[in-house]
Amino acid sequence: MVDTTGFRNAMAMLGGAVSVITTDGTAGRWGFTASAVCSVTDQPPTLLVCMNRSSFANGHFKQNGVLSVNVLSAELKDISAVFANRELDSEQRFAHASWSTLESGAPVLNEALVSFDCRIAQAHEVGSHTIFYCEVLGIHLGEEQEGLMYFNRTYHRLGDNSKSLG
Repeated sequence: MVDTTGFRNAMAMLGGAVSVITTDGTAGRWGFTASAVCSVTDQPPTLLVCMNRSSFANGHFKQNGVLSVNVLSAELKDISAVFANRELDSEQRFAHASWSTLESGAPVLNEALVSFDCRIAQAHEVGSHTIFYCEVLGIHLGEEQEGLMYFNRTYHRLGDNSKSLG
């Protein structure tokens, strides 16, 4: 059996785009920073978002039933830290950026590289996390900029100056 520390150290080598995941509805406006987001299928367009079950916002996302995946550019690295800061309340977090909404009503970060407006179609509990399967209702494309990646427990820029291996 693989121990938790060994698994976490190995997963640090699996880089991922940094996103701020947001929701709004009857349970209020909430958000958190995540790198555990990926495409599931394009028919229907569906994303997967993982969230720790012990997160302060987990129940609020389930109750609202909608979310937005806001993929951050390298220039928005500070927004990642804001939404990861447990000392800030929800309103303090959202005050650091400009927001709008699409069909679901979940907050969409105006400066994001891309935002996916979603309805939570299913949620499964697996170990310490909830896996949300999110049907994409709309997409807002931002300006093309360098991406923000999280790899080996630190942020990295990804863009035109990065070398392509393919």
